[in-house]
Amino acid sequence: MLDQWRRRRAARRLRGGDGHELRGFRWWQLLGRSLFHLRLTRTDGRQTEYTVDVRHRGEGEDGALRAHLYLDGRHRAHSRVPASFPVPGGRIEVATSAFGLRRCHYVTADGAQRQLTPDPRSGEGRRARLDREHPALSRWIGVVSVLLLLLGVGLNLLQIIEPVSQIPPVQEAVGAFTSPVRLPLWLNIALGAGAALGSAERALRLRYSWLLDGTAN
Repeated sequence: MLDQWRRRRAARRLRGGDGHELRGFRWWQLLGRSLFHLRLTRTDGRQTEYTVDVRHRGEGEDGALRAHLYLDGRHRAHSRVPASFPVPGGRIEVATSAFGLRRCHYVTADGAQRQLTPDPRSGEGRRARLDREHPALSRWIGVVSVLLLLLGVGLNLLQIIEPVSQIPPVQEAVGAFTSPVRLPLWLNIALGAGAALGSAERALRLRYSWLLDGTAN
């Protein structure tokens, strides 16, 4: 029921394309653009390529974040995110977080799904190449990202619990809580920046957790 409601909302956001040509990826777009590809085989055996293009800084007069769909290099449709584009055999689902993409998957009619292939020049493509060519280093980077986020979440919880516990009804029910950790401002800023970097790295791999990445916003 919820899935059907989401699909109806996504369908209302869908707009037709104007046929303009897909622009190539440039190195200065590493932090602001995601580009993913999907090859599908038509019933006549011909190969077609769908491309999803997302500019993370927003666009248009309203500054909305939109996903664009291209078919064989020509603009076919666009939608505000989260987006769902109907394609042969299923749909392409696109969702974002504050740090990049959290989802860009092809979902078939029977529910099977797979992630689209990132353009090799994009940030996601470069991160995927690092994972293929240096898997051990890639795993360590992933571990460090999670540790930075866990540290940030823990400190955020401590800073939230203390003032909440001092609200009179809460204090009467459970008592006041005093945080055992007092960090200087510069260290708080550094840890916040580290948590943001951790979420940005995870976004390059389309990893997202509302508990970890959501608290780094």
